[in-house]
Amino acid sequence: MNRVLHRFRTLPIRARLSLLVAAAVAFAVAAVSVTCWFIVQGKLYEQLENDLGQAASIQGPQRMGIENALTNCTQTPQTTYNGFRNSYSQAITSDGTACLLGNSEGEVEVTQADKDIAKGTRSDKGIVRNGTTTDGTPVRVMTVPLTLENRVTGETSNAAFLVAVPLKGTQSTLNELALILLLVSGVGVLGAGAAGLAVARAGLRPVDKLTEAVEHVARTEDLSVRIPVEEDSEDEVARLSRSFNSMTSSLASSRELQQQLIADAGHELRTPLTSLRTNIELLTRSEETGRPIPEADRKALLASVKAQMTELAALIGDLQELSRSEGQRGERVQVVSLEDTVESALRRARLRGPELTIDADLQPWYVRAEPAALERAVVNILDNAVKFSPEGGSVEVRLTSDGTLTVRDHGPGIPEDELPHVFDRFWRSPSARALPGSGLGLSIVARTVEQAGGQVTLGHAPGGGTIATVQMPGAPTPPPENPAAGQ
Repeated sequence: MNRVLHRFRTLPIRARLSLLVAAAVAFAVAAVSVTCWFIVQGKLYEQLENDLGQAASIQGPQRMGIENALTNCTQTPQTTYNGFRNSYSQAITSDGTACLLGNSEGEVEVTQADKDIAKGTRSDKGIVRNGTTTDGTPVRVMTVPLTLENRVTGETSNAAFLVAVPLKGTQSTLNELALILLLVSGVGVLGAGAAGLAVARAGLRPVDKLTEAVEHVARTEDLSVRIPVEEDSEDEVARLSRSFNSMTSSLASSRELQQQLIADAGHELRTPLTSLRTNIELLTRSEETGRPIPEADRKALLASVKAQMTELAALIGDLQELSRSEGQRGERVQVVSLEDTVESALRRARLRGPELTIDADLQPWYVRAEPAALERAVVNILDNAVKFSPEGGSVEVRLTSDGTLTVRDHGPGIPEDELPHVFDRFWRSPSARALPGSGLGLSIVARTVEQAGGQVTLGHAPGGGTIATVQMPGAPTPPPENPAAGQ
């Protein structure tokens, strides 16, 4: 059985569907055919029993003929009874002797039940059974009790009257019906199998297209493949096709972003690597030729190498941050106090700009985000304000009761034509390219805030400078803890 099930599971889906449809139809046809056969059999036997009942109704002259036959009982059919034609009829005495009657086609074998009826030891009104004649012919038999009265003495005696009809015609009809039902059932099962195969092919045609598309993508890595789907179709195959199209579209977009990131990263890495290689070659050449570089120049070269290494480390960290998937972030999302996050970022910002005055006014606000990513985003905003603030200047940080965070500096501001590009990856203002940075800070800020469901903007501050505004969904109080979670 397990081997059969295993073989069935290894068949193609259309073959399994065809077999299941054929099996279901076969079961239904078999049930209907068997039921029909038994119903017809019952009706035919009922008709036979009605005929036998009429033949067993003994009246007037027929009764006198049976009495005469019992008086002169012989194995030769008596002509004193002309009853049911083409039948077997005989009387049975109380001692079990069978007396053939007129028009009888032969002798029916007498059973013990027939003898008991003739003796009067059975209380029922008679029996109906299948039997055979002495020459082996199958018959339907009815035996009824018979009470005889001696007209001279008035005494009564028990006997039985047996009448039977051949079953050959009935059995032939039933056999022909069975053959017809078998043929019809076979044709029905074959037709159902063919119909099931046709339906399976038609129903699985979209699956075949989807399979071909997947195989094409796996073979060629061509993510532009789309499966046509009817707009008003809502079946499972249509949903699967839409999901596949959405998946390939997302993969194509992800690949484009990845290629763009690699290209931009290669472009940005080229400058510090070139500078590093130049400085290191100068130092190496000095050692090889034995001509020392002046101490001031040597210190400048080493400082430049250190600065370039720091820039490379920051760039690599930013690239790692941008390359992390949303799924990796989603596993660490939790309720975070934006007030505490800004406080922690402010401590780091004050160390980077000790000459600046950083004024903060923070109200409680709780959001759902990844703590480390959110703090990095706030630090990047503050670093941007510190970087472009004049020496001795000030930075105002506000977190209002509705969850709006603003960071305002008093630097030169951002030209109007550059505002649309400030959140692009690796984009740097021409006036800021001499300053340290990779051009990824604000891009990381935008991504982090958007993933938390918020939005960030940069604009001109009244009176000069730049103001960064971050709005994130949340609440002034943390949500209540789930009691069930701690159990």
